Amino acid sequence: MAELTALESLIEMGFPRGRAEKALALTGNQGIEAAMDWLMEHEEDPDVDEPLATPLGHILGREPTSSEQGPGSTVEESKPALSEEERQEQTKRMLELVAQKQREREEREEREALERERQRRRQGQELSAARQRLQEDEMRRAAEERRREKAEELAARQRVREKIERDKAERAKKYGGSGSSQPSPPTEPGPVPSSPSQEPPTKREYDQCRIQVRLPDGTSLTQTFRAREQLAAVRLYVELHRGEEPGGGRDPVQLLSGFPRRAFSEADMERPLQELGLVPSAVLIVAKKCPS
Repeated sequence: MAELTALESLIEMGFPRGRAEKALALTGNQGIEAAMDWLMEHEEDPDVDEPLATPLGHILGREPTSSEQGPGSTVEESKPALSEEERQEQTKRMLELVAQKQREREEREEREALERERQRRRQGQELSAARQRLQEDEMRRAAEERRREKAEELAARQRVREKIERDKAERAKKYGGSGSSQPSPPTEPGPVPSSPSQEPPTKREYDQCRIQVRLPDGTSLTQTFRAREQLAAVRLYVELHRGEEPGGGRDPVQLLSGFPRRAFSEADMERPLQELGLVPSAVLIVAKKCPS
């Protein structure tokens, strides 16, 4: 039974003649399977139907056809024509081959899609882990800063106590415990020269400050800070615990006092809570900070 040529088989399966010739030429005339692979891989190329500049006969390594040879050339005898039954049988085999190639390409594309999805998920997990590590590092640095400030505050208190003890010892030594030495306390530095001068330290006895922060969505956060801790520590705590806002972003925040109404500035962020009048407890309101 006579066989169709690769070009005839591709044309019989419905491929345009120019595209089939181009596929055979660019695959080195290695057979119909290689040509079909090329056609399926390049079927979406915008220049797939553009003819080759070099004559196809020279590319394929075959003898030029009568149209390519020009006048006076001889043409080999054509192959005997196939019967209708033989043509149908060969076309059936070619269509089965096309279907097989199509299934192989779909399976390959599915595997590639699965691999891309796995890579996307892996990258998302890595990004989430990096974000979590960054947040933990920020919280750890804030905790270390609070511990350092507390240690400095304790050391300062100890120095004040030692100075007070030295002053007492010096006064006792100077006045010798006599009755006339009783009026000596007014000589101590203080806002009031009488016995009520002991009241201002009473305010400094508040070592901690309980802050309630009301968020824009109606929820609230409550945390205890040291009285001498800066207002910036409260803002950092809010930024770390207020959660994601609609749209996935995190806008800067501004802290407001409820009563009397007051918007804290960047300069206030460096001031202690005690100095800002937020001790022993206060309610703050979080407002979105307009970008500068």
